[in-house]
Amino acid sequence: MTTTPSTMKAIVLTGHGGMEALEYHEDWPTPKPSDDEVLIKVHACGMNNTDVNTRSGWYSKAVSEATTGGAYDTVDAEDPSWGGAPITFPRIQGADVVGTVIAVGKNADQGLMGKRVMADCWLRDWNNPEDKNATGYFGSECDGGFAQYTKVHHMNVQAVNSDLSDAELATFSCSYTTAENLLNRVECKKGDTVLITGASGGVGSALIQLANRRGAKTIALASEAKHKDVAKFNPTAILPRSPENLPKALQEVIGQESVSIIADIAGGEYFPTLLDVLERGGRYGTSGAIAGPMVELDLRTLYLKDLTFHGCTITSTNVFPDLVRYIERGEIKPALAATYPLEDFHRGQLAFIDKKHTGNIVVTVD
Repeated sequence: MTTTPSTMKAIVLTGHGGMEALEYHEDWPTPKPSDDEVLIKVHACGMNNTDVNTRSGWYSKAVSEATTGGAYDTVDAEDPSWGGAPITFPRIQGADVVGTVIAVGKNADQGLMGKRVMADCWLRDWNNPEDKNATGYFGSECDGGFAQYTKVHHMNVQAVNSDLSDAELATFSCSYTTAENLLNRVECKKGDTVLITGASGGVGSALIQLANRRGAKTIALASEAKHKDVAKFNPTAILPRSPENLPKALQEVIGQESVSIIADIAGGEYFPTLLDVLERGGRYGTSGAIAGPMVELDLRTLYLKDLTFHGCTITSTNVFPDLVRYIERGEIKPALAATYPLEDFHRGQLAFIDKKHTGNIVVTVD
């Protein structure tokens, strides 16, 4: 095994709260891989909503408002994380790791040594990897990649052969596997029309590209200030974030007032309007609620239109390897909005929360 320093630089989450809960350390203990794990020298790690939601305690049922990134008075240490169980502190967050394997446990794949790898966000029982009840999230149930080094089960990494930079590769894992999983669940295929909320964000821009890849028509909803950037991902049409008359807006851009799929990461007050433009037998998939988790549902819309709803979080085991192949074949492109060095993490997360960017923000590590 390669000799590594006993301590490292890391961003450490000390508990639920505001930005003050994230502490920068230069002497945090370097992790030691177990027999089944690899040790990765981190080069870049993408930011995601999960980082902010976990830190602020937004996953708690006591919270009913949209994500703000600030602390909630109703949250305490016993409130759950994304998976319904309390997170333990201290914790190093960060799931979208890109780096080089510098040590390999005796039971791990020895061929990974020295390879540039991407990490899958989902921790699994590798004896029963499709068991959703036995999953965890990298950077939540274990330490992640906002540090100089991280460790993970060798089955959670894939070597990647690409000319993309480390920062560009760090835009993919969470956002694009989330998007691909949602499209799998709603059975998106050639000929479908997919209405995508939050299209300027990491998951939204991934949904555009991945649905296009399948031959679907994509209609992106985004704030008008971001339409020029969203256009770079080649949606069939772009509309404002919440058109007052959505059927009319759709008619004007695609020649019909309904769609076959809603790919929603927003939720909030616009939810009923989205359902109203689903065709009979349409499919709704969600993987987020950045505009608010509490929505109004008229059950008559659901059953009279024979709609199908899909909640989409944990991916199937094929999704991450499939994504790496798409990257290697150049079938999808990164959406890198900005990079921030680890030492400037707080400024990067504030920019992420501010949501003025299009695509993904990435932390770089030296």
